[in-house]
Amino acid sequence: MIAVTAAGILGPMMFSEPASTSVARPFAPPLWASGDAPPPLRVTLSGNETETAFEWRWDAPETITLTGDVLFSSPPASSSLELVLPDGGRVTLAGLDGARRRHIDIDGRDLDFRERLGLSPFDDAMKLLFPRNGRYRLVITGDIPPEQVEIELSAPGGAWGFLGTDQRGRDVFHLLLLGVRVSLLVGISATLLASFIGLSAGLTSGYVGGAFDSLVMRLVDLLLSIPVLPILMVIVGIWGRGLWQLVLVLGLFSWMGSARTIRSMVLSLREACYVENLRSIGAPTRYILFRHLLPEALPLLLATVTLGVPGAILAEAGLSFLGLSDPRIISWGRMLHEAHGFGAFTAGAWWLILPPGLGIALICLIFLDIGRALEEKADPRLSAGGRR
Repeated sequence: MIAVTAAGILGPMMFSEPASTSVARPFAPPLWASGDAPPPLRVTLSGNETETAFEWRWDAPETITLTGDVLFSSPPASSSLELVLPDGGRVTLAGLDGARRRHIDIDGRDLDFRERLGLSPFDDAMKLLFPRNGRYRLVITGDIPPEQVEIELSAPGGAWGFLGTDQRGRDVFHLLLLGVRVSLLVGISATLLASFIGLSAGLTSGYVGGAFDSLVMRLVDLLLSIPVLPILMVIVGIWGRGLWQLVLVLGLFSWMGSARTIRSMVLSLREACYVENLRSIGAPTRYILFRHLLPEALPLLLATVTLGVPGAILAEAGLSFLGLSDPRIISWGRMLHEAHGFGAFTAGAWWLILPPGLGIALICLIFLDIGRALEEKADPRLSAGGRR
């Protein structure tokens, strides 16, 4: 549990770019499962550099983008940005002469760029730029050296990172780590809210009894008889898809089990001798509840809380998978929803399906194991040491 929490909190800090940034082509597989697919390419010229080199050992990329600015002390008579091929051939990517400042914005899929290379609209410009494997150079040539250069040559690549990319080219591993935060936040917050309501209702109804107890228990029976998922869908659709609206809805429809458990314990304790003695000496009800009955209920409530977190996490994942969550918030259920909506299941993009699904299963099993351990502490008869 500590490792999962640390991954959710500290893991996203390892990434320099936001999770919404497109880092590679859509549905790019992980690097370790990509075969011969090329990784993303990123080559820069900065400062007063006029040349940089890079190795290319794969097939030609799908496309390239070239962006940036070049500043000269005075307009050059002849200057250009060229790509030097491994065999010594040169391809002019952009002309830089005739102006003191030149802005470059080139997409390898543009028809104008293909025409400048002398190709027809149906030719593949990438096969001309990357005809073979070897050492390439990006060079600025001309009669005047540039004063300031900020140019970036990039290609999306066919593979990326530890878990590939999704349908928008985002890093799946980054999204997976962010999903830990949402799952823990929703699961723990909704369960704490439900436990607070259940503790209050269970303590009060169990100790007061009478008509109030009957009213609370009939309300519990009514809420337990209602199918939860359709009601959650309706309420989320009415209240909105915000994260805290979801927490509130899950909390309001998850307190009944805690209330019944706490009430059962209070019913067995309110007739105990020490409670009778407290009432006989005039101890107020609030004192009895908070000073004596509440400490008795806390161990049982703690076990109930940890066992309730998986239910809240699964409910959030289910609602997100159905598209009833805030699309701006990254969660594991939302990742599965988008994977299903954009055809990851039929495309065989398993890296979009298995990580969030296994993450939901893992975190639920962790909380179930913690809840079982706490339940054994609260009731030693459940543990192996308590058997005779």
